[in-house]
Amino acid sequence: MLHHVELWVPDLERAVGSWGWLLERLGYEEYQSWPDGRSWRMADTYIVLEQSPALRSGEPYDRMRPGLNHLAFHVPSRADLDALVEAAPRHGWTLLFPDRHPYAGGAEHYAGYLEDGDGFEVELVARKD
Repeated sequence: MLHHVELWVPDLERAVGSWGWLLERLGYEEYQSWPDGRSWRMADTYIVLEQSPALRSGEPYDRMRPGLNHLAFHVPSRADLDALVEAAPRHGWTLLFPDRHPYAGGAEHYAGYLEDGDGFEVELVARKD
């Protein structure tokens, strides 16, 4: 089981607006808060967003470079996935591959691919109905 994931973001408040909304909709609960970071937990796994001084001085994040491409999350049903994708733009997310949505991952893979304002991607995968 995954223990935690930590994402270093260039703007904590912007990230909290998009990631906080999404994680809470997926069932995560706010776990910790400090001046430069926030975390959300589900069972024994948590996700951290932290604004790092080191990151602010570097190049912008690019999911196409070597490193983390995206995080994928289960969504309970197709209806839940559709509702998340519909609401996502109001919370800073953009739908990727809209011409192939919800089958951008293949004919048997009902999913939504979203990108936040900093270029981080999530894949939301609907469980079989």
